[in-house]
Amino acid sequence: MGIGLLGNSLFISIIRWGHMLVWNRKKLSFGFISTRFAGTDGVSLEAQKWVDVLEAKGCRVYYMAGELDTDPDISHLVPKAFFKHEEILEIQHALFIKKHRNRECTKKIHAIKEELRDEIDRFYKKFQFDILVVQNALAIPANLPLGLALTEFIIESGIPVIAHHHDFYWERQRYHSNAARDYLQAAFPPNQPEIQHVVINSLAGIELARRTGVSWTLVPNIMDFKILPQEIDNYNRELRSDIGLDDESFFVLQPTRLVSRKGIEASIELISRLKRKNCALVIPHEAGDEGISYRKRVEDYANFFGVDLKLISDRVGKERQIKKDGRKQYTLWDVYPHADMVSYPSIYEGYGNAFVEAIYFRKPILVNRYQIFEADIEPKGFEVISYDGYITDETVQKVKDLMDDPKRLAEMAETNYMLGWRYLSYEMLEEKLETLLLNIYGA
Repeated sequence: MGIGLLGNSLFISIIRWGHMLVWNRKKLSFGFISTRFAGTDGVSLEAQKWVDVLEAKGCRVYYMAGELDTDPDISHLVPKAFFKHEEILEIQHALFIKKHRNRECTKKIHAIKEELRDEIDRFYKKFQFDILVVQNALAIPANLPLGLALTEFIIESGIPVIAHHHDFYWERQRYHSNAARDYLQAAFPPNQPEIQHVVINSLAGIELARRTGVSWTLVPNIMDFKILPQEIDNYNRELRSDIGLDDESFFVLQPTRLVSRKGIEASIELISRLKRKNCALVIPHEAGDEGISYRKRVEDYANFFGVDLKLISDRVGKERQIKKDGRKQYTLWDVYPHADMVSYPSIYEGYGNAFVEAIYFRKPILVNRYQIFEADIEPKGFEVISYDGYITDETVQKVKDLMDDPKRLAEMAETNYMLGWRYLSYEMLEEKLETLLLNIYGA
């Protein structure tokens, strides 16, 4: 037993020594590439958390994307890298909506791929970074020429790559039928020895391995639990009144975009069945990249059930500021402290940014037991009100009971917060990044 303990201690010491060498070697630099690094979409938010951890270790980070709100001195803006660029949208329409690719379309794909390939070279030569970090651009073909260009650059340069995959094309219905199977197999993602693949949930990793044979590392969405969350202060104190709620209103927050897979109808139904006066559903994000027709459906659905729906994306941005019309712009962090409960009825999620945010802000959570929640989150012991697919009388009663039990609310919030720090923190990400770097440089 003594030899076993000694051996274990020696192994741990060697690992820690190796980690120190990784961070203490010449300060590494990282080039981040995606379709955008701007706003509050999930990829941009999670990428910034990686940047926070890397910069805290003294590393330098540079950005290339089609839309950027990063420091211009460390950024390389390439408009055609943006998934909403006019020419990219034309390609998407041909490949995934019309599902027909003619010779002209193929030529256009390759022409734009070559333009983007040249821009990646310029980005690399300009900043001379050590490691390329691709944020979702090799997972989902929102910009297919960019994925092809990245694949060629990786093969030709031999640069070490960490590919952070948030959602794969096979997870989205709109990509199932297409005229681009050759491109998808080549670049989404590519199977190249230079690439370490990072997924945000275990089921995605299993499917990735089945389809491509590559190995993968699991890094779920995270928060910095060392930093206390935003509280109500002089700036955000009037948020409730600014969006038409009073202090007595029961504020249900659904911190998701307005897209159908977020299951907003379930939140509306729940509020209707609570039969509580002054109860409102607040949604701070816009429709995003899947169109706005669902917004109309949600508004009609809320009207039908008589639910007070507050769509406040026009009041929420990345930074606090006073707009030209004199109104305050709030951040998502200003909204959370005012919420009495978070509703998270998503039908599908890659992991669940909103779930992590809710436990960080110590809010009670209603969760539809989507597949990743069942596989990766629920087993860790988080305490939530959960349901399977649809709201039941039991679900409604549990919410009512919890609303009337502040002590139980506080206990649940504290339990979830500590579990979040253990499993979903910056410290966890740092350990994962150390392992990825050891795979590149060794000890």
